[in-house]
Amino acid sequence: MARIRILIGSHLCIATRAQREARALVEAGHDVTIQGAWYDKVLAARDERLLERAPYHFEAVVDLRRTAMLPRLRRRLGVESWRRLRRFSPSSLGYGVREHLRVARAAAPDLTIAHSVGGLWAVAQLAKSGHRIGVDFENWFSECIRPEDARRQPVEAIRQLERNALRLACYRLAPTRALARALADQAAIEPPTAVYNGFALADLRAPAPPAADRRPTDPPSLHWFSNEIEPGRGLETLFAALPHIQYPAEVHLRGALSRRHRRWLSHQIPESWRARVKILPVVHDSELLPRIASHDIGLVFEPPALRGRDLTIPKKTFHFLLAGLAVLGTDTTGHREIATAARGALKLFPADDPAALAAAIDAWLAFPEHLKLARLAAVQATKETFCWERMREQLLDEAALALA
Repeated sequence: MARIRILIGSHLCIATRAQREARALVEAGHDVTIQGAWYDKVLAARDERLLERAPYHFEAVVDLRRTAMLPRLRRRLGVESWRRLRRFSPSSLGYGVREHLRVARAAAPDLTIAHSVGGLWAVAQLAKSGHRIGVDFENWFSECIRPEDARRQPVEAIRQLERNALRLACYRLAPTRALARALADQAAIEPPTAVYNGFALADLRAPAPPAADRRPTDPPSLHWFSNEIEPGRGLETLFAALPHIQYPAEVHLRGALSRRHRRWLSHQIPESWRARVKILPVVHDSELLPRIASHDIGLVFEPPALRGRDLTIPKKTFHFLLAGLAVLGTDTTGHREIATAARGALKLFPADDPAALAAAIDAWLAFPEHLKLARLAAVQATKETFCWERMREQLLDEAALALA
């Protein structure tokens, strides 16, 4: 049995990939602890509920609910040091970065795995002391920074941390083969192991929600969800496409909607569609999958202009496929990688092209039997290729090699 630490730098409940990784490693016989940070009371309560039945351990290395002054000050000084003086400090990478290093070093695990950009710095320091390290590139951190934010973040320093971690790590994961190849080119190494952000087939056995999102007599439903409904998430393309759709349908958007964004939304929705656009509240994770399954077509928007986002696949794509929805996704490198294996359940459209999106929607609405086949193909592709049960074996093979 090996002792393994996973550094996420955030709340456990929003680190679903790290949760699945930790569970798989525990099931393989290892002792696993996830190091995170607490900064929100609601999310911390969700973390505590998760830990009641989790087989792994969790440490909130930094708890901003109680000792907020010093960690916040360090973070602020790190950011300002870079923005004003161009001096790099690990504190610019997140809250409690040095604390994560101190706790991990004291625990002396057999393997420490970074899941965050702050974790990259911590494991690099551990590697200098001879510790065995790993890295899971949930995102390509340096290539997911928007141009307008680049001046406030040490992009080149993050790139160097990525290269160092890739070269020093004995355990390397990426969420797609495309990103694995790009990371390998950057660091001049063999590509990391690609492990998709798939969901477990066991999730299909979740209980039905207490109330359905739709009635059986409602027209076909287009569904999108996120934590928040706000500008910049691709919804503008959807709203521009609505007047071009020729067949009856409804749009169901799930997410928190602030008062400020409510006004934005009201100006986006075409007059003829106002009664057919429904806003759904955020629900607990245990309810999400069965509620998604009550819809017909899942919508996934990604900005391909950001290279890091272009090479990955959003988790909601796999969530839609698991729930048995036909999926319309932005034409990105990541989506193209899985389109063939999706067996017709995933249809792609060019980003920022409302006419193409409307045509893709109509192609399914016009032929209900084709839509039904696409939904069946989604579940079949998940079982055969994308489910976590298959991804888990690749992760465990990588761990076995790293710990040998």
